This record gives sequence, C-alpha cells and structure tokens, in this order.
Amino acid sequence: MAEITQRDGTWTFDGDTVRIVPGGKAHPVRLALGEIAVPVRAVAGVSFEPDRKGGRLRLRLRGGACPVLRAADGRLNDAADPYALSVEKDRTGVAEYFVDEVRNALLIEQVPDGPVDRFLLPGPALPVSGGGGDGTASFDGESVRLVWNWKAEESKTAGGPTTFPLSRIAAVRWMPSIGLENGYLRFEPVEGPLSAPPKYDPYALDLWGVSKKEHTAVLVAAAVLMRLPGARAALDAPAPAPAVPAPAAGDHDALLRRLRELGELHRSGVLTDDEFSTAKQAVLRIM
Repeated sequence: MAEITQRDGTWTFDGDTVRIVPGGKAHPVRLALGEIAVPVRAVAGVSFEPDRKGGRLRLRLRGGACPVLRAADGRLNDAADPYALSVEKDRTGVAEYFVDEVRNALLIEQVPDGPVDRFLLPGPALPVSGGGGDGTASFDGESVRLVWNWKAEESKTAGGPTTFPLSRIAAVRWMPSIGLENGYLRFEPVEGPLSAPPKYDPYALDLWGVSKKEHTAVLVAAAVLMRLPGARAALDAPAPAPAVPAPAAGDHDALLRRLRELGELHRSGVLTDDEFSTAKQAVLRIM
C-alpha cells in the first residue's frame, strides 16, 4: 500500500486502484467530484514533477478513460485537475515512492498507454450542477436545465429557464475563460448549432472567468457527454475480457526481456516470491 497525504488531498494505491480524495480547500471542481477510484487499467502513466516548493504528483490517464478530462479537452489548469496533487517539500520522497509503486503495477499488469474505446470512470454523480457568468446549468440524467441570473441578456431571460431533454442534444462543448475572452458551456441541439454567440444563445452559458466556481460547468458537460447516444452505447457494452496476445514472429526476445525485468523487480524486493512466480508463469504460458 502506498499513501501520500497533503493539504491538497490524499492519494492511496493498493496495487489495483488509485484512490483520490481532495483536500478540504481544493478547487471547486475537485471538491464537487469528491473521491475518485481510478482502476490501474485506466492509467497511462504517473510522474512527480519537483519544484522549489516541493512538486506535483501527476496521474496520466489513458485517452477517453475519464469523461471529465474528455469534456475539458486539455483545458483544466493544475488547480482544477483531479489527477494532480501538490506535494510539500518534506514529502517528495513519499511522492517518488508512490510513483514507483504505480509504475511497477503498470509494468506487471502490462497496461497499454493508448486510448480506450469506452469510459473507465463513472464521471460526476447525478444530479450535477455548475457554471456561473450569466446563469447555472444542471443535469439529472434525462434533462438539462439552464437558469438565468439578472446579468443574462433578454434573449435568454424572456422565456424563463430553458429546459430540454437529452434526446435534443447533439453535442456539448465547454471552454473556460482565457485572458480577455469569455468562456462558455454550450449545448448544440440536434437541429443544428445556433449562429449566435454564447452571450445570446439560449442553449449556452456565457462564462466570464471571475470565479473558480465557473469551472464546475465542465462537470455538467462531462455528465451529458457520457450519456449522449454514441457514448451510451460504449458504456452499455460489456467490458472486454483481458486478452493475452499470442506471440508473433520476433516476440520471443521481447518475452525474454520481460522475464529479465520481472527477475530484477524480484531481486530488488519490489515483487514478493508469490507475485514473481505468478507473473513469470503468465509469461511462460505465452511462450
């Protein structure tokens, strides 16, 4: 068991799952997500990035595994990223040990680092709400509701809150405010996107970036995204059984290298006798 506890949160790893619990003063996005259990098969890599204050522990997920990261499309900053942990200077050794443990598990399990064809994490719990700027958005699994505040344009407020079922949504897009440019949370209806900017679009929130809480709109985007028809089909499909690839020509040397790696892990004490025996037998069966 590897564990690191910081003001920013607590990460534990039991060999199968990285469990992430945000600290009490974490970014609103991380607090809203709450505890996250990341199966090792969803992990592409892990790293510790040292700096003068300590550093940052970072978990890299396989592409498409997390609906929040998919909705964010690389636009979450470190403070909002649920898979990044600020590490204090006196805990850098623990962070490096944590990295070693996860990397060894990835090696033993032979987890590929490529993208997946289905979400491996459940995403935000329902109902979920978030946003800011000129209104807030909520989603209960069936319908999206946009409630406007006094700062919204009349083109939005004239008809009162906007509610539409999931079946009317073709796509959802989230963009945070960057510099002087406003951000948005936009739902594209099946009949086609509107040409109006988000400020006037009744299917969009206009996000101004004046509050960290505005980033919680990405959680609504993630919850909707994973329930759109294409994503739903992938989620409903049974998880593929782990396959042991048959060796092709030239694979023999790779398997021998794998046995040498296991031997080194065993000699260094990373693998117990039982773990080494189990892993070695799995390789020998392929040979």
